[in-house]
Amino acid sequence: MHATRQKQDAAGGGRPAARGRMAVLAAALALSACTTMQIEERNFIRPDRPGDERGAATLERALPAAFTLREESIAMADGVNLRGVSLSRADSAATVLYFGGNAFHLDQHGAEVLAALAPCRVDLTMFDYRGYGRSGGVPDVATMKADALREFDLVDAARPGRVIVHGQSLGSFIAAYVAQQRPVRALVLESTTTNALDWANANVPWYARPFITVELSAPLREIDNVATLAGYNGASLLLTGEDDRVTPLPLARKVLAALPGQRKRLLALPGAGHNNVLEQPASGAAYCDFVRDSVAGPAPAAAPVGAGL
Repeated sequence: MHATRQKQDAAGGGRPAARGRMAVLAAALALSACTTMQIEERNFIRPDRPGDERGAATLERALPAAFTLREESIAMADGVNLRGVSLSRADSAATVLYFGGNAFHLDQHGAEVLAALAPCRVDLTMFDYRGYGRSGGVPDVATMKADALREFDLVDAARPGRVIVHGQSLGSFIAAYVAQQRPVRALVLESTTTNALDWANANVPWYARPFITVELSAPLREIDNVATLAGYNGASLLLTGEDDRVTPLPLARKVLAALPGQRKRLLALPGAGHNNVLEQPASGAAYCDFVRDSVAGPAPAAAPVGAGL
């Protein structure tokens, strides 16, 4: 990816500046007394705010000749319109439904995702989360889960049994939930982690950990990839950077161990951090191999109805 994607958020909502403030706060607390740090949804999910600055839109201008673009819109029951795009090519082998990180905006970052995945001969569908970019509304854990299922249903209706779900960082929780609830063709988790608590603890500086107890609100305690993926037996590819300090490699390894199926792989990329995994050459080669193998594999089994996180 390019510099714009380097500015995307961490899994739990830690924009670079916010993560810096967390470190300063933790250091101050360590010098004073033991304390409890309460983390709410608003700390974990950070939608657009008035005055937020983003780079110029690049998606339409950077569209390769092989692709056609169609705008997508989903009207949710609460009146919120989710907006996204479908990028299609005539020779596609599968469709990737992509869920970005916490600062992902399809207008600013979508072209980079498309450039990384285009060699794998896939269609690509991306939506802005509610409260981000083109989409209206205010996000929380429950609505983001419901939105993701509607997005999958839209894409799967056009390409039944051909949808690979891909989630980066925060999006890895969303993608895992969809894989639990729907018959996805395959699952890609990029820069992923086990759960919100592990993420929060990993982002507390080591010198402050003896002095801080992290507590999560009830909705955040439900965000747990280990529990969510316990019943997923389909093909899965985990991509992570060896130098990722936001969602460290040992946590991705725990997610891999939790997957019960045999068709799973973790690729740890030397020199890569949290937000530059897909730009690594080894990542692109592994992704294309994974798409080819997934399309050639057995049809996805139906997901259990009504399972929770």
